[in-house]
Amino acid sequence: MTVKEIDLPVDNTGTTQRMWTYDGTIPGPVVRVKQGDVVQFSLTNDASNKNSHSMDFHAAIVDVLDEFAEIKPGGTKAFEFEAKYPGAFIYHCGASSMAEHISRGMYGVIIVDPKEGFSAAYPKPDREYVLVQGDLFREGTAVEDLLDGKNWVGALINGKVFHYDPVHDPNAGKTLQASPGERVRVFYVNASINDPVALHPIAGIWDRVYDHGNPRNVMEGVQTYLIPPASAATFDLVTPVGRATNNAIVDHAMTRALRGAISVLMTSKDADPKLGRGEQIILR
Repeated sequence: MTVKEIDLPVDNTGTTQRMWTYDGTIPGPVVRVKQGDVVQFSLTNDASNKNSHSMDFHAAIVDVLDEFAEIKPGGTKAFEFEAKYPGAFIYHCGASSMAEHISRGMYGVIIVDPKEGFSAAYPKPDREYVLVQGDLFREGTAVEDLLDGKNWVGALINGKVFHYDPVHDPNAGKTLQASPGERVRVFYVNASINDPVALHPIAGIWDRVYDHGNPRNVMEGVQTYLIPPASAATFDLVTPVGRATNNAIVDHAMTRALRGAISVLMTSKDADPKLGRGEQIILR
C-alpha cells in the first residue's frame, strides 16, 4: 500500500476535505486472507506527504516498536505476519497523534476467513458487504478537541456521510442490494476514535452475529449489537422470501444515525447480481 494525503469527497454532493489514506481511498483496500496464511506487507509513505505514517494490523501478532514503527515521507517498510485467528479486524495508522491519523481516514479491514471454510454455524452467504464507520470532524480541528469529541460533524460510512442512504440524502446514488431469500453477510468495522457503534437492522433481526467476525463466537436472533472503537463484528441478515423489502442498517445512537450512519439494503428480484460479490463487497 501507499499512503496518500489528498483531498477527497466526504459526502454525496462532493464536499472535500484533506484526508490521509491508504492507496487513496477511505477505507483503504480490503485485505482478505485465509487463517494460517503468512501475510507479506509493504507500506510506502509517499514522498509528497508532510507526515509520518504507519500500519497497525489488529490481526497481527508482532512488535509494536518494529513492524508498526512510523515511516517518514519517502520511506518504505515491509514486514510479514501469520494470520492466526479468523475474523474481521481493523487496520489503521498508529502514528502520533493516532486520533488525528484515524479520524482523517487511515483505516480499513482485513478479513481472515476460517481455515475450515463454511459450516452449519457459519453458512456460506449469498452476498457480502463491507461497511466501515468513521468520524467526520470540522477541518482543522486540534488534536485535543478530537480527543474530547469537539467539532464532530458526522459519521462516515465507507468514507461518506449517508453514503448508501437515499432516504435521508437524495444525492446518495448507491444502496446495498440483495434478492429475496438471500443470506447477506455484513462485515462491520468501527473506526470511530471514541464511540461504540450500536448496530441494528431496522425492519429485521440479525440471524447470526459473529463477535470479532470469528465463526466460533456466534449468537442468534440479535436485535442490536455493540461494537467498540477499533473493533469489528460480522452480521448475517436473511431477507424475506417472496417479497421486496428494505432494511436500514443503522448505528442506533441517534446522534450518529441521523448524521450519516445509515445504510439502506434494498431487496428485490431485480437486484444487481454483481453487488455483494467479488470486488463489489465494498461499494466505492
